[in-house]
Amino acid sequence: MTTLTDLHALLKRLKLGGLAPSLPERLALARREHLDYIPFLEMLFLDEIARRDQRGLDHRLERAGFEGICRLEDFDWTAPLTVDRRMLDEVFALRFLATHDNAVFVGPVGVGKTFLVQALGYAAARVGHSVVFTRADALLKAFSQARADHSLDKTFRRYLVPDLLIIDDFGLRRLNAQESTDLYALIVERHRRSSFAITSNRSVDEWLGLFDDPILGNSALDRLANASYQIVIEGPSYRAKLAPHRRLDAMI
Repeated sequence: MTTLTDLHALLKRLKLGGLAPSLPERLALARREHLDYIPFLEMLFLDEIARRDQRGLDHRLERAGFEGICRLEDFDWTAPLTVDRRMLDEVFALRFLATHDNAVFVGPVGVGKTFLVQALGYAAARVGHSVVFTRADALLKAFSQARADHSLDKTFRRYLVPDLLIIDDFGLRRLNAQESTDLYALIVERHRRSSFAITSNRSVDEWLGLFDDPILGNSALDRLANASYQIVIEGPSYRAKLAPHRRLDAMI
């Protein structure tokens, strides 16, 4: 007579060991509901599919390097912000990933650009896309460090291969000659092969002045900006609402 221990051993041999913890519960349900073999097997297989899907999502989220889990439905729409919701909805439909276009979020400090771009990354990861999130300064620092320890090719590939590369806070300072070259190379290599999502406090029209070499800047921005959905967000910083004294005032 086959026992649960025997079944567990078989499941491990078939690389289905993830079914073992829920197997007693599923067997009890099958007996209680008088399930035939096919519905019972379907239930087990659906459990395994759900488990693998969740494991894949967890892995993609870990590799993405998000600062936190952000979802569009959790965004504070009560904040007095102005944004083109039609364009925002189009970007979150993720069709731009199939056409290898880009998404640019522009606006002043504190209007939710980082939240929205991470929510976009989360949405992409949920449907199976590879995503990497980085601050602009961290990206440029990684290239500089990789050049010093002779790992530039490996580091460059990390930012080259994801379906969606998110660069947050671009344009806080002017790029030096090497940074301009590195960013130009990354944009050229990813152009029409994969997508960027970028946040910036500066309008796209101001980006050219950030490059040390205007020729490199023109070439990079011609590829980047002309294949981008540009979402402009206007309004006061919502972080002011989160200040401790504001929370205290709300309690009084």
